[in-house]
Amino acid sequence: MTDYTLYYWSVPFRGQFVRAVLAFAGRSWTEAGDAEITRRMEGPVGDMPVPFMGPPVLVDHATGAAVAQTPAIVLYLGETLDLLPADPAARALTLKVVADANDVIDELTLDGGRQMWTAKRWAEFQPRLRKWMSFWEETGRRHGLKPAAGWLLGGEAPGVADVVTATLWTTVADRFPAIGEILEDEAPMTAALARRVAGTPALAALAERAEADYGEAWCGGRIEASLRRVAG
Repeated sequence: MTDYTLYYWSVPFRGQFVRAVLAFAGRSWTEAGDAEITRRMEGPVGDMPVPFMGPPVLVDHATGAAVAQTPAIVLYLGETLDLLPADPAARALTLKVVADANDVIDELTLDGGRQMWTAKRWAEFQPRLRKWMSFWEETGRRHGLKPAAGWLLGGEAPGVADVVTATLWTTVADRFPAIGEILEDEAPMTAALARRVAGTPALAALAERAEADYGEAWCGGRIEASLRRVAG
């Protein structure tokens, strides 16, 4: 039996942050699958493992706890697996990084595809994307990050903030070369950090699994197709 069941779609989008933290911590999980997610979402709220509008949802087999919403899931894993910094300010900053990453992918998908990308929208968005990237670069700078050494929030080893950072920026850069080029230009230390952390055995194996399972897909649908036209 695995340690967890993860309810998330068959794409390396929001739920990939959860997969990455699980992989980093050396934990096993079962993917519930798209059909089961749909069944749960369309069924009575009383039958849900935890009330949720959309995945991810994580069920802990050891405790029976079910948690929805990416930042809440990462907090739960951080607390129960002792992955968070001891200092309260650093713990809060870790969750801030998770929330920022969640916001970035929301903006890259224009709030879940409410609109589609056009060349004009993409050009107008790039200054804001650069500003987002600068948040990571400045956070790292304040905590001693260097081009070839250090971690986003300091310390002696990578933590949850580094795992989420690597998952966010390497996943989008690998699939959308224009975004990778902007990251290298605007936040070179962040880009280097993301590559270093993504190259650790657990996360490298997860990336290989994602490529095998999902191919080049990221979020899927028309919104991904429109993003590929402007940033692919």
